[in-house]
Amino acid sequence: MTDRRTLRLRAPGDQPSAPAIKKKGRGWEISTKRLDALHERARDMRRHPSEAHKALADRFAKASLGRYKFTQHTVVGSAILDFNCHIIGMAIAIDEGDTPDPIATRRDKSLDAIGIRVMRIKATDILENIEAVLQRITAGMRLRIADKQGAKERHGREHHASHPRQSAPQSGARGFGRLPDRNRHARNR
Repeated sequence: MTDRRTLRLRAPGDQPSAPAIKKKGRGWEISTKRLDALHERARDMRRHPSEAHKALADRFAKASLGRYKFTQHTVVGSAILDFNCHIIGMAIAIDEGDTPDPIATRRDKSLDAIGIRVMRIKATDILENIEAVLQRITAGMRLRIADKQGAKERHGREHHASHPRQSAPQSGARGFGRLPDRNRHARNR
């Protein structure tokens, strides 16, 4: 008789820090067959959404979010995100009670390692009090936008500190300063 192997979750300390990005599976270390299956499942989820998904997607469609667009059922790595805004690195996961907490936590950690923050919202909250949910999403979006802008500014300061000989273009010289008027001399003659 052979020993049966069972699937086990790793301890929190044994988790890898970030998924390895390879040239296989459109940037992730995922087989093409698995990736195609994930895309097919996401497509099926878009075709047959739950009531909470329908309600939130309808509100996103009616809202004017400017350049911030939430796409529904997006595949990122080996995860299917319910709603994802790529520009600010924010995902919304609708918790319908079908995913075990350790698996959801592990997925959230791996997404956080690549710069995507996950906001978990219960399906019952969406169906019962969507206005409070939308306020929470808006507050989360503002935090992510501020985080992204702060990171961009820190990166600029670090770049300037590591490259001190490169200075910003000065007005009137090169860059975005006033361009010389070539016809000025012709008019004065």
